[in-house]
Amino acid sequence: MKVVLAIVLLLSMSTIAVGKETLSEAVLKQKAEAFIQAKNARQQPGTTEKDIDHFISFLADDFMDEHVKFNVTVTDKAELRKGMIFKMKDKVFFSDIKIDQMMFGRNVVFVKYTEHAKVKPSHMDKVVEYTATNVMSLEFNDEGLIKHIRRHHG
Repeated sequence: MKVVLAIVLLLSMSTIAVGKETLSEAVLKQKAEAFIQAKNARQQPGTTEKDIDHFISFLADDFMDEHVKFNVTVTDKAELRKGMIFKMKDKVFFSDIKIDQMMFGRNVVFVKYTEHAKVKPSHMDKVVEYTATNVMSLEFNDEGLIKHIRRHHG
């Protein structure tokens, strides 16, 4: 009886796993590029709340956004939006993100990108200009929304 139960359980789990939709590499590439464009648009001199909402629209309701280097994790869209709106107080001279490389897995994209920006954060007295190369993984759910972001800062 235990063997039969184990076999039934194993078969049902494998059927569920096979039934999951895998996004094609072309779809993943398009989604990652659109996400990076939205990320870039939400940190420009003329950024609006509409740009922020567009960025957030890429995220699943149960998303997780991890900034690995800083040990910060965000899981609430309202909290994320509030933080982004607060950052609109920063004076942004320019911000440019260029994708250097992408690598694809099953419903995941690893994006290596270079960000060059010049900003005066509202909480500082000086202007900061930086260029950084970072790696970010974007893990997608079955609906094609991002469920997990891991940001590895350079």
